[in-house]
Amino acid sequence: MRSSIPEISSVSWSSIITGKNPGEHNIYGFTELIPGTYTLSFPHFAKLKSPPFWSQEGTFVIINVPSTYPAAPLNGFLVSGFISPDLERAVHPPEYIDTLKAFNYKIDVDTKKARKSPMLLFKELFEALESRMKVCHYFWEKIDWDVFMVVFTGSDRLEHFLWHAYEDETHEYHTKFLEFFTRVDGCIQEIGESLRKSDSLIMLSDHGMEGTMFNVNVNCCLEEKGFLTRGKDPKRGYNNIQKGTKAFALDPGRIYINKKGKYPSGCIDHEEEEGLLHELVDTFTSLEKDGEKVIKKVYSKDEIYHGQYIGCAPDLVLLPRKGFNLKGGITPESVFDTDVLSGKHTQEDAFLYGKSNTHVPENPSVEDVVPLLKRIMGW
Repeated sequence: MRSSIPEISSVSWSSIITGKNPGEHNIYGFTELIPGTYTLSFPHFAKLKSPPFWSQEGTFVIINVPSTYPAAPLNGFLVSGFISPDLERAVHPPEYIDTLKAFNYKIDVDTKKARKSPMLLFKELFEALESRMKVCHYFWEKIDWDVFMVVFTGSDRLEHFLWHAYEDETHEYHTKFLEFFTRVDGCIQEIGESLRKSDSLIMLSDHGMEGTMFNVNVNCCLEEKGFLTRGKDPKRGYNNIQKGTKAFALDPGRIYINKKGKYPSGCIDHEEEEGLLHELVDTFTSLEKDGEKVIKKVYSKDEIYHGQYIGCAPDLVLLPRKGFNLKGGITPESVFDTDVLSGKHTQEDAFLYGKSNTHVPENPSVEDVVPLLKRIMGW
């Protein structure tokens, strides 16, 4: 299954649960700028402009779906997933907060611990997974549900931190890596064995994964090529953007033209936009590291987005080649660097699997999940 573009969880899960394009649900990344400013904001669930499938008639159990914080009312039960800063506003109805605490429920692993030690990461991963399954078993029996959805995010965390341990069979954590996935398989088996004959099963991922060779700091590239001018105070974030800036990037590779009248230091008139877009496309399609092309494809917003909110879309979106991990931060100082993470998302390697009464479309994308669900449910 094809993931979203860009291939990040906030966008892909928003499309998975709504069946809509980002131009319709209005989520383009983990961050956005407050209109008329260079101040970052973090779009939360209330910013989603298309309703999730659990707004349909029925009873639902929704566990750990990313980008659903704060929890909104529904008929059934929901606990939000990544990013949820607290449990209290991640649960609906709130009467189940104490139930989750009794199960020592973990929304996510503590990535600060994960960065300190791989063994601390594994401890966090297994504890979060077991607490997730306890809650699954409880609500499987507690609520007479029509759709039950649970997301396991531990696989993503493990692959980001220790993809190299998976690829290298001699690595000291290779066996432990496989042990976690074996336990995830066991969780899926438990769910499968609990299904009734009339039930259907859908399994999917919101993106694929692969190893990372280099991070690519897109704003550094824009500055190096003369499109972006930054001030000297990194604490100011995107408010460091100076007059004369033609374009800037948000995570991971969303390019925005610094349009006059739209941004405080905007300087690009409408008649200049087309020419600037061509310059930017040429810049990124020619970008190389050690003789290897970095960017696989540069998309214009009209190629990949449609809907009434397309005016909020980035002007260009970069899709990287294998091994290159795009970063949209405004503070890095070099175009290429590396960090502790060894795995990155891929756009074309997500998957969609259906068993019993499901008819998975050919060449599906994340936008096809809700239409599939609607056919199964008769909505």
